[in-house]
Amino acid sequence: MIAQILVVDDDPVQRRLLKNALERHGHMVHLAENGLVGLEFLKHGGDQINVIVLDLMMPELDGLTFLKAIREKGIETPVIVQTGQGGIETVVEAMRAGAFDFVVKPVSPERIASSVANALTVDRREGRSKTARRSRSGSATFSDIVSASQEMQRVIDLAQRAAQSSIPVVLEGESGVGKEMVARAIQSASDRSGKPFITVNCGAIPENLVESVLFGHEKGAFTGATERHAGKFAEADGGTLFLDEIGNLPLEVQVKLLRAVQQGEIEAVGSGKVQKVDVRLISATNKDLIEEVREGRFREDLYYRLNVFPITIPALRRRKEDIPHLARVFADRFSHEQKLPRPVSVGPQAMALLTAHDWPGNIRELENAIFRAAVLAQTEELTEADFPQIAAQLPEFRSDELRAATTAPVVLPQGSEARRTAAWPVTLPVPEGFIGIPVQPPRPDPRALLAAAYPASANVIASTDSSGEVRKLSDVEEELIRFALKFYRGQMSQVARKLGIGRSTLYRKLKDYGIDPDNPLKEAA
Repeated sequence: MIAQILVVDDDPVQRRLLKNALERHGHMVHLAENGLVGLEFLKHGGDQINVIVLDLMMPELDGLTFLKAIREKGIETPVIVQTGQGGIETVVEAMRAGAFDFVVKPVSPERIASSVANALTVDRREGRSKTARRSRSGSATFSDIVSASQEMQRVIDLAQRAAQSSIPVVLEGESGVGKEMVARAIQSASDRSGKPFITVNCGAIPENLVESVLFGHEKGAFTGATERHAGKFAEADGGTLFLDEIGNLPLEVQVKLLRAVQQGEIEAVGSGKVQKVDVRLISATNKDLIEEVREGRFREDLYYRLNVFPITIPALRRRKEDIPHLARVFADRFSHEQKLPRPVSVGPQAMALLTAHDWPGNIRELENAIFRAAVLAQTEELTEADFPQIAAQLPEFRSDELRAATTAPVVLPQGSEARRTAAWPVTLPVPEGFIGIPVQPPRPDPRALLAAAYPASANVIASTDSSGEVRKLSDVEEELIRFALKFYRGQMSQVARKLGIGRSTLYRKLKDYGIDPDNPLKEAA
């Protein structure tokens, strides 16, 4: 779709780059050197503008003020904000003010073009995304993978290259990041498209049955084997076998898997006959396989056979740009799948909340949160009140209603043994005939927590080393970051805020110092 786009940016070089990038896709681009000029342009010709690309940091009238001003005037044009090193807090505020998407400077031509294309698919009158919904048959293509971040674009590029051959692929990443969907997309883009795609969760099979499930068994091979079973390798013959959580395979089964990978031969349990199979193998793991090799839990020869083409899928907290797009797609999909009377959309306040959350369960957690909110929604637009579990973890996002709910007194039966100090905050229903007994333990004092968790000697960052010399600034900074991660229990937004730096800066420093955010006190290897 060809569109008219307004670029509001005080940097003339950035305006020119954006203009050239968007005009190459056939769009008509209008330029404004600051927020005041942009507002004046919208006042006289705003009806023709389909998308606004807005810089947040500008003199006279900054991007957030501009965004709030056009929303107050009732202008619902999708706005894509640009952010530099301001951190996620600025982005969250922009999403709360009604921004459609955000991009991180320097933005590539492909990224801004993709963001504009996504914005053009949104019908603001219906308040829902028109993004194509994936078939629930289980098939998936690369176009079904919702991505806006450069990190996921790199994943897709690598996966598309892997699809052109039968090279073994290992997909690495935390649980819930979408490893199976990437595997299905590789299958769909390969010459094995249309052939079987068989999935095996190696961590969900009892150890004594893994060999039988993978390679099959003959009738009578063991107690309970009342009939012949072909096995997953035989089922996947000619197609793709996806081994999820491969790091959980028992060592004795890894020997047979190595033979299947090297020679394309399998042998069913209780059979002396070797069977040839033609299987494309894609493995997935949320473990560090090389560490498993060091610990003797994974065979080194199998590791090098499987790890020919590794692809690491980043956690959702490391690609926040994908959250608004995923949230819209899920809301749209569940509206249709659940046959809701009215399609639901994600409102600005809810989008800001979702963007700020770190999503330890990754895409799966986000999908479940949207599912629950869509089914229980009382209005067409989801608000932060529809995500009480998420808002409870981010106090700065709690609405007055949520605060009231999370500070309500505990109600217990008269004389009940349950009358005791409850964990703050908690809410129980009020059955008829019960007597309310407020139990509201005060919020724990962070300083008291600190003193309890760390002795006085441990709560000191030394300024000199063992030789009496002043320590390097980088060493002190690393130690402080590790301490903050431990103290705030890995809540990245809070850590960055308390350290006075942006989230992007925090992530960069974690990478520079080799700090694992899930285990900050562990020294890098």
